[in-house]
Amino acid sequence: MARTTGRRSRRGACAVGLAAAVLTVAACSSTPTPAPTVKVDRGAVSTSVSASGSLSAVSEQNLGFPDRGKLAEVMVKVGDKVTAGQSLARLDDFALRQALQQANAKVAQQQAALDKITGGNAVEAAAATLAQAQAILDATQQQVAATADADATATDRAHTQLDFDRGALDDAEGKLHDDQRTCDNAGGDSGGAAQPTRAPAAGTEGGADTGTTNAASTTPAATTSTDPACGRIAADESAVDSARRTVVASQTAVDNAEQKQNVDAASGQLSIQNATQSVVNAQNNSTGAASDRPANIASQTAMVRDAQAAAALAQRNIDNAVLKAPVAGVVSAVNGAAGEFVGAAGGTTAQSPGSSARRPDAAASATGTSAAGSALIVLNNVDTFQLVVPFEESDAAQITPNQKVDVSVDAVPGLTKPGTVLAVAPSGTVISGVVNYYATIVLDESDPQLRNGQTAQADVRIKAIEATLRVPSSTVRIDAGHPVVDLPGKDGTKITTPFTAGLAGSDFTEVVAGLKEGQDVLLPQPKTSTQLGGGPPR
Repeated sequence: MARTTGRRSRRGACAVGLAAAVLTVAACSSTPTPAPTVKVDRGAVSTSVSASGSLSAVSEQNLGFPDRGKLAEVMVKVGDKVTAGQSLARLDDFALRQALQQANAKVAQQQAALDKITGGNAVEAAAATLAQAQAILDATQQQVAATADADATATDRAHTQLDFDRGALDDAEGKLHDDQRTCDNAGGDSGGAAQPTRAPAAGTEGGADTGTTNAASTTPAATTSTDPACGRIAADESAVDSARRTVVASQTAVDNAEQKQNVDAASGQLSIQNATQSVVNAQNNSTGAASDRPANIASQTAMVRDAQAAAALAQRNIDNAVLKAPVAGVVSAVNGAAGEFVGAAGGTTAQSPGSSARRPDAAASATGTSAAGSALIVLNNVDTFQLVVPFEESDAAQITPNQKVDVSVDAVPGLTKPGTVLAVAPSGTVISGVVNYYATIVLDESDPQLRNGQTAQADVRIKAIEATLRVPSSTVRIDAGHPVVDLPGKDGTKITTPFTAGLAGSDFTEVVAGLKEGQDVLLPQPKTSTQLGGGPPR
C-alpha cells in the first residue's frame, strides 16, 4: 500500500516547527498572530509506494524485455556508447498493436453504450407510452359508453315502433271486424261476393211478362245490400295483412337491436380490458425504466473502466516492446539478432532481480546464472548507483519495470535523485513473517555526496496527475467519513469545510470540488501550552 515518504515526514516536521514558532511568538506578544495558511493551487498530485534499502555502486546493467517475443531490430552493437533513454532493441509488435486496436474499439463500444444509457430517453419514452395508453383507455371507455347509449336508444326506438305497429294491427283488425259485423247485420254478403240479378224484358211495362221472350242476357248481379261497410271489407283485409307484415318487421328490428346491444357491450368490455392491460404494461415499463437507469449506468460505467484498463495494459505492452537504456553506459554484450525469439528478462542472479547486484539478505556466496547468458543487452562502466529494496506484496503488485522513482538519502537531507525501476523479483521472500518482493532501482543521476552503503528510501510513482487543483495532504483530515479542511474565519475561528477529493498523494491531495484556487487553508498546528512561566495552565 502507498505510504508517506520520509521527505514528507521531514516537511511535516518543518511545518509543525513553524507552527510552534508562530505560537511562541504569539504567546510573547499581546497582538494575536494569524494562523499559518497555505493556498489551494494547481500542480502535480501523485501516489507512490515506498521502501528503504542501501545504495550500491553499479558496475553492470543487464537489460531485457518484460515479455518474450521476436526481435525485429537490434539498434546497437558491442562497444557502442548509449545515453539514458536511448532505444536499444525492438520486438515485433504487430500482434500487440492489433490487441491495442481491439482494446480501443472495446473502449469505444462500451463508451457508446454508456452514452446511449445516459443520453437516452428511455424513461421519458416509457412515461409518454404510459400517458398514451391511459389516453387510449379513457377514449375506449368513452366510446364504449357512447356505443352503449346509442344501442340502448336504438332498442328503445325499436320497441316503441313495435308497440306502435301492434297498435296499428289491432286497429286494422278491429275495423275489419266492425265492417264485417255491420255488413252481416245489413243482410249483405260480408264476404264481399256479388249477387246475380235478371234484367226486365224489353217491351213490357212494369216488368210484366208479355209472352214474348227476349234473348237471355246475363248482367252482374247487384249485392243484396247497399251498406258501405260491405264494400270496405276487402280494403280492411288488405290493411290487416299489411299491418301484420309491419309488426313482423318491427319485431325483427327489436331482436336485431337487442342482439347488437349485447354484442357491442361484450366487445366494448373486451376493448376496455385490452386498453387496461396496455396501461398496466406501460406502467410496469415506466417504473422499470426509472428504477433500472442508475444501476444500468453504474454497470456500464464499470464496463467502460474495465475496457480502459485493458487498453492501458495493451498500450504498456507496446511501450515495453522497445528496450531503452535506463542509464548511460557502454554496450558490453548483445545476446540476440533480428529475427530471433527472446524470452522474458529475469534476474541475472538468484538474489537480485534484473541486476548483478546481490540481494541485501542473500549470502555473499550465493550463485546464479551468468549475466551475459540471461540478458539481451549488457551495459558496463555505468557511473551510478542502484537500490535493491523489498516491497510488501500489495505494493509490489503495483510496480512494473521502467516506472519512475524518487530516491532520497537520509545522510544527505534535501537530496533527491530520479531513478527507474529495472525489474521486480518474480517470486517472493518472507521477511519477518511478511511476503516481500525485491525490486531493483537504478539511479538516473549520480552525485558526489552519494556513498556506497548509504541508507536510501525509494518512492515509486504509481499514478500522477499534472496541473490539477490540490491542497497539501497534511491539511486534510477525515470527518464523519468525508475529507475536510479548515479555512480561516473572519473572527479568527476556523471553518471546517468538506470537499470532494480525487487522487490522494503523499504530499498533495487532488481537489475535485468544494474548494477554489487561491483559497487559504489552515495548516495543522501543534497543541502547546500558552503559559510561559513553566507551571501547568490553570
